[in-house]
Amino acid sequence: MNTWFECTAKYVKMDESGHERTVGETYLLDAVSFTEAESRIFKELATMVTGDFMVSRISKTRISEIIPSDTGDRWYKAKVTFITVDEESGKEKRVSQMVLVFSDSIKEAYDQVIESMQGMMADFEISAISESTILDVFPYEVGAILPPGNFTPLAAVTLPDFDDANFLSEVPEPEDLKSEDLDDDEEETEN
Repeated sequence: MNTWFECTAKYVKMDESGHERTVGETYLLDAVSFTEAESRIFKELATMVTGDFMVSRISKTRISEIIPSDTGDRWYKAKVTFITVDEESGKEKRVSQMVLVFSDSIKEAYDQVIESMQGMMADFEISAISESTILDVFPYEVGAILPPGNFTPLAAVTLPDFDDANFLSEVPEPEDLKSEDLDDDEEETEN
């Protein structure tokens, strides 16, 4: 399961009329910790923003799934409620999840969520859809974070073959330990 972080960055941006103004823009990225989220948002923004910028806020989100699309111009948040029935008590149980959808309109976002959820075992309903302030989403990319040059990949490490009989025969039995070693230690603690 992915952990999505919402990051807000502030920087100076040129508007349509040619005036500079400070803007705060929100981005979503997949990371394992706040530290990694901060590091990744700085790397992503360094390629997109000219000049100085500041990351003013990083917070975990409740978004559980991203539904990307080739068409669309903004991100929408959809609250999807899954409905199950407890067989023992017969009570209905509802669990809500947030889904982020890239679409052109609320209606298209609704249709995309319905299409994405087809084939689910549990019944579901879409409780709410609203336009999000998120401008861009940066999913985790395998290989995006490379280890330092002195690290060896685990797949390249070869371990010696230990056969259980030889390995266990090298371990000394308790009676093979010298009792003199224990007496010397006791004498030191008494002095």
